[in-house]
Amino acid sequence: MDTVERPRRRGVSASRPLGRVAALVLSCHPGPVAAVSAMTVALCVGAGLSPARCFLVGCAVLTGQLSVGWCNDAVDARRDAQVGRRGKPAAGGAVSPREVWGAAFTALVLCVPLSLACGALAGTVHLAAVAAAWLYNVRLKATALSWLPYVIGFGGLPAVVTLSLPGHPWPAWWAMTAGALLGVAAHLADALPDIADDEVTGVRGLPHRLGVAGTRLALPVPLTAASAVLLLGPGGAAFDGPRMTVLVGVALVGFAGPLLGRYWRKAAFAGAVCVAAADLALLLARGNTLV
Repeated sequence: MDTVERPRRRGVSASRPLGRVAALVLSCHPGPVAAVSAMTVALCVGAGLSPARCFLVGCAVLTGQLSVGWCNDAVDARRDAQVGRRGKPAAGGAVSPREVWGAAFTALVLCVPLSLACGALAGTVHLAAVAAAWLYNVRLKATALSWLPYVIGFGGLPAVVTLSLPGHPWPAWWAMTAGALLGVAAHLADALPDIADDEVTGVRGLPHRLGVAGTRLALPVPLTAASAVLLLGPGGAAFDGPRMTVLVGVALVGFAGPLLGRYWRKAAFAGAVCVAAADLALLLARGNTLV
């Protein structure tokens, strides 16, 4: 019998440098990192920051998000391996937790001067949000306070933007309130598909205490509330036809995401991102500057 070795299939191998780089990129949670960074830049543009300032704030937020994403995968590597979670390079051995930790700390080191370059207040608020996210990864994720870092991070994001403006003004109450509500929604949506696996490894955050059914029912509440705050807060006007249409659409998306989770595990999170993007577009279209 012929023993000629067949050529191996071409592709990205974790044993090659390119493969390890690709695995490291996938470990940072690229979807949420890109979404939060893009929304931040959009807020900067809407708030009237100069192009250079928009770029600076965007880089600060990007490095912060990268550090948080890599920290999350490094902390969860053993738990993810325990339940055989797919799409986790550190858990599957495509990249080592040590390498992911190295990337996380490198991004964090870059985040500090970039954040402070936005201004002392803006930088402090952003670094506090990043610190809260790290605390979530290493401790709060498994407690009833798992929602708190999301409230701090998303609620503080408008402040990072406005405090980077000349005069360093704080954002309007409705901007921070809507951000905090979207943070709660993001937490519920992100945790929903992993509740069963997380409970096996001892994680008991807010979504796990609510359960799958409870989280599905709860998710539309902060999404709809955030949209209501953004619609009413800037003008203080009563609901009219178009505003009610927006709220009904938000509620439908909020319910649809969890229900479609049985076909696509990230459907709930994708729905939350769509609502946040719609809220942002509505805000920018009305010309609001967050202050």
